[in-house]
Amino acid sequence: QVQLVESGGALVQVGGSLRLSCAASGSTDSINNMGWSRQAPGKQRESVASISSGGTTTIADSVKGRFTISRDNAKNTVYLQMNSLKPEDTAVYYCKATRYSRLYWGKGTLATVSS
Repeated sequence: QVQLVESGGALVQVGGSLRLSCAASGSTDSINNMGWSRQAPGKQRESVASISSGGTTTIADSVKGRFTISRDNAKNTVYLQMNSLKPEDTAVYYCKATRYSRLYWGKGTLATVSS
């Protein structure tokens, strides 16, 4: 069993930055992929970024060049650095992790970008 707790969501102005954190606890051994998805009001949930245990990253085209994902294996924590934020980035951001082909989700943290 893996528990994921996100933090860092806030209200920020257009063009600003936020860094989201997600700390994994419980059975943290053998977690391979970690990442972030988001759900904006009235929209479907979409994958934003992911990172493997080996450091291979995947970034959605919509945020490429603005968002960076990183991982601290010693702290069992994944980060999402969000720069040059746009109103379209307003969403609940959910942390996700895979372990033995099971997918775990956090409860989300809200990032609001004011125009």
